[in-house]
Amino acid sequence: MKKWLTVLVLAGLLVLFGCGTSEDAGSANENNTNNSNAENQSSSEGEKAYTVGVTQIVEHPSLDAALEGFQKALEDAGLNVEYSIENAQGDPKNNPTIADKLIGNGVDLIFANSTPSAQSVLAATEEIPIVFTSVTDPVGAELVGSMDQGGPNITGTTDTHPDAIPNTIDFMKNEIGIETIGVVYNAGEQNSVAQIERVKELADEKGISVEEATVSTSAEVKQATESLLGKVDAFYIITDNTVVSTLESVLMVGEAEKLPVFVGELDSVERGGFAAYGFDYYDIGYEAGEKAVQILKGEKTTAELPVSYPQNLKLVINKTAAGNMGVELKDSWNDIAEFTE
Repeated sequence: MKKWLTVLVLAGLLVLFGCGTSEDAGSANENNTNNSNAENQSSSEGEKAYTVGVTQIVEHPSLDAALEGFQKALEDAGLNVEYSIENAQGDPKNNPTIADKLIGNGVDLIFANSTPSAQSVLAATEEIPIVFTSVTDPVGAELVGSMDQGGPNITGTTDTHPDAIPNTIDFMKNEIGIETIGVVYNAGEQNSVAQIERVKELADEKGISVEEATVSTSAEVKQATESLLGKVDAFYIITDNTVVSTLESVLMVGEAEKLPVFVGELDSVERGGFAAYGFDYYDIGYEAGEKAVQILKGEKTTAELPVSYPQNLKLVINKTAAGNMGVELKDSWNDIAEFTE
């Protein structure tokens, strides 16, 4: 009898214990479901994620600064962005492949950092919005019809200030007394051809001669620079990506021959160029990024955003480079220039 009572008590305890376990599990599952629903709800209500493709012709300080500025603008706007960054390594033939890759990845917007980069992506898509910078002549490069209005799927910022080349030519003539300028550039870069035409036009007005040497690759730059020795009083390296990517080879010649090397942007002054009327590439990248934010948020279309010029043009002179290139600094320049060493 005692044995049967013991069995009945144990069975009752098992039933009670089993029910309790079942209820606990149900509660846990319900909690998990609620948590899952909450997470899904949070995800659906969270900030939208964007994918931005980047195509850049080559790495050098100015273009890298422009990209940094672009990304900071999107960060400051609080956008959740994943980047797909591609670099053509200085070879324009890589640009179409990069364009196809970015389009195939289904990016929401493309940031084109240089003229050939922008031309390639524009040729590849009429649907994905494109924002460019580091482009000298957006109209001449047939990216937009005018500076006052963006294209159907493209807009951006230019890296030329209307006064930069005129001021540089004036300084060469009036402050240094230069009679002949040597220019080295890649004739395959539309960006460079437009600048050189402007340099020749303004130099002619000032009675200054221009001697040219063209290159196809950065490996040819030093030899092309040396080919101008004995013909020129100074070098003027405009914002040509091929030459700027290996600027040190030009500076080496300028220092050895005591010839000042004027450059087209401030990063090249920091690298050892004598002087430039320029602006910060970070700033034009940032402004391009602000346009991208408006496009991604659906606030504006590319056609509603005109192409912008850089702001805050200034003359910067490198004192160390001046000494290395045989240029005597004038006290009067203290009123018109900033100095670096």
